[in-house]
Amino acid sequence: MRFADKNIIVTGAASGIGRATAILMANEGAHVSIGDVNEAGLKETANMMTGDPQVIPYDATDHDSCKNLVAKATDGRPLDVICNIAGLLDWGPVDHFDEARFARVLAINLTSVYTLCRAALPHLVETKGTIINTSSTAGVAGIAYSSAYSASKHGVIGLTKSLAIEYASRGVRVNAICPGHVDTPMGNQTPPEGEIDWALVMRNVNKLEGGSCAPEDIANAFAYLASTDARKVSGTTLTVDGAMQAG
Repeated sequence: MRFADKNIIVTGAASGIGRATAILMANEGAHVSIGDVNEAGLKETANMMTGDPQVIPYDATDHDSCKNLVAKATDGRPLDVICNIAGLLDWGPVDHFDEARFARVLAINLTSVYTLCRAALPHLVETKGTIINTSSTAGVAGIAYSSAYSASKHGVIGLTKSLAIEYASRGVRVNAICPGHVDTPMGNQTPPEGEIDWALVMRNVNKLEGGSCAPEDIANAFAYLASTDARKVSGTTLTVDGAMQAG
């Protein structure tokens, strides 16, 4: 029960990594507020959780909606942890990928994370809490046909490190997790239109026995960074990728 009586926000909780993280945090005693644009998926997740989760639909492209998520989650409760997991994987050849698609990826994967962090930080200063953002192996290396996604996830790492330095003296830890390929609806979506050189896409694959990571593998990393076991860990990126980036 590492998170008994802790108040935790988990975004992207309608499926995949967010769902697995919300379930794990609740099983270990946390009061969890779950957010996602997919309200039906949130309700499914809530039915899988112990305790009394708070379901808060929100739109990551809307700054006020992001701020409202934090406001609702902190109404009458101090905030201990925010897990920023919501994201969008949209990829394809540059000649098929216009500026509007590029801007949408950055809005959801990076700007919304900044907005949520900014809204949560005054609460986390009071509790000496922690932020855990979600980057990707695409945040530490370029990936063909993923310019927007990779740019957004590199940005998450820069944001994470900057906030970790700025808030260290106030006791707030800020870290990021970099998953490799994870067996989720987002990770297994239909390939994009256009000519794809699959040798380029597959040059870094999971090398550990068993292939892709499961959502629970990433949830365990969130739980570690949220716990007191990681009390001296801040400004770091934790890669969970089955040795994809090892070489």
